[in-house]
Amino acid sequence: MIFLTGTVGGRNRVHLNKNSDTAVLLIIPPSPFLLDERVFPNLGVLHVARALEKNGNNVSVLDLSGVAAYRKVLKECLVTSSFSRIGISATTPQMPHVRNITKIIRAEQPAVRIILGGPHVTLIHSAAVKEKKRDLAGRARNELDGLLRLYDVVVSGDGEKAILAAVDEHAPSFIDANRRDAEFYMSKSEIESAPLPARHLIDLESYHYFIDEVRATSLIGQLGCPFSCGFCGGRESPCFRVPRIRTTGKVIDEIEYLFRRYGFTGYMFYDDELNVNPHFCELLDALILLQRRLGREFRFRGFVKAELFNEAQAEKMYAAGFRWILSGFESGAPRILTTIRKRATREDNTRCCTTAHKHGLKVKALMSLGHPGESSETIAATEEWLLRSRPDDIDVTVITPYPGTRYYDDAVPVTGQKGKTCWIYKDAATGDRLMSGELDFSNSEIYYKGDPALIVNAPTWTDYLSGRELAQMRYTLYNDVRKELGITIEYKKARNTYDHSMGQSNPITDSSVKTA
Repeated sequence: MIFLTGTVGGRNRVHLNKNSDTAVLLIIPPSPFLLDERVFPNLGVLHVARALEKNGNNVSVLDLSGVAAYRKVLKECLVTSSFSRIGISATTPQMPHVRNITKIIRAEQPAVRIILGGPHVTLIHSAAVKEKKRDLAGRARNELDGLLRLYDVVVSGDGEKAILAAVDEHAPSFIDANRRDAEFYMSKSEIESAPLPARHLIDLESYHYFIDEVRATSLIGQLGCPFSCGFCGGRESPCFRVPRIRTTGKVIDEIEYLFRRYGFTGYMFYDDELNVNPHFCELLDALILLQRRLGREFRFRGFVKAELFNEAQAEKMYAAGFRWILSGFESGAPRILTTIRKRATREDNTRCCTTAHKHGLKVKALMSLGHPGESSETIAATEEWLLRSRPDDIDVTVITPYPGTRYYDDAVPVTGQKGKTCWIYKDAATGDRLMSGELDFSNSEIYYKGDPALIVNAPTWTDYLSGRELAQMRYTLYNDVRKELGITIEYKKARNTYDHSMGQSNPITDSSVKTA
């Protein structure tokens, strides 16, 4: 048996099912590009685990979040136990570590069926479909073909029903659950009736997150964002694009369960945009009533869309226990906001901050640099807007053209004088351009976050700023604005690189891994 010692004192028990024909191991890969990986558990994997449990499978979860010695831990797991199926869920920046995990599995248990799903597969498949329709260059199709060669089953889209087909003896090599008419796509009613994620299969106590010093965890009240920001992945993927909103009653039931089972009194809504929900105020009223019934006071945090945010929402959010909101304002330059199709104007963003502060809500401004047309002038406008609006915290990232975004999907290749390929995205409305080189997601850690002091060269550039200049200006903006607004952050020594957008610093290191 393997124990992963948690940072709060609990133990992550990985129950290994020896020599069972129905034994399935689900792996949550590490995310070393975050300073602290033990902030929010991977609820998507835990939903898949619950579906397997309900189907009668013996299922274990190997949670490698924050485990520096993940190769050692995985090898010990595979040496001591055998599985019939191993499933891995991956985001794009996790792919180099997923490749390492796959190599270890093939070496230790060559006969096991390996299933790959998650956002990276879904977005690569979405980009490949678009390439085929538009007869574009096939870099996404090449990436998808590589995944199909490496894994026994590849799943695009929702995993809860698809996993049951993937573990079946006669599973196809590719399962498409990312079309609304697909057999394995989760309808709103199916999401509504689905059981809660299998949080009991991980060491939830080892995750640490606080809202105003109140111990908190995450939940999801809705899936999908209907907006079409150019930098955002999933705009062509129904499982990410189509809003599927759980009823107020189901969300309240989950919060009450988490309170009674684990004692949480703080909750981070990990929804794309809380106020996309037409029944958002109804949910806030229900949260107020729940706390009165339980005789406890809760704290909440979540994302909002700036142009939809209003006085009534702000007032009820504070009354319900919200103390923080987060919003992707992205830029203070009107031209950039137009280029990225944000819909929210600079004035909308300012009003969002003002309204939140008026009602006692703190604001974390999520900003990004490196969009098409980015220049020193647009970055100066972003800094000026931040200093004028005075958010309570900021996060600044450099744009990365992930699959599923317009910046990746709609870019065209141009061969330079030295034979190197440059991919160019050109915005149809403004004519502004964004350039990038070849992106090898499987072998290189290409991610949008990282310590501004350590990342010295961005993977993209514009007509006005090089990748090195973007990285330097991001570093300067981040630090200058924090200093001017009096925002502090405690960095701790770690091999990882950057604070989680919503988290605190306290990584798990090699010394936290024990075997027995």
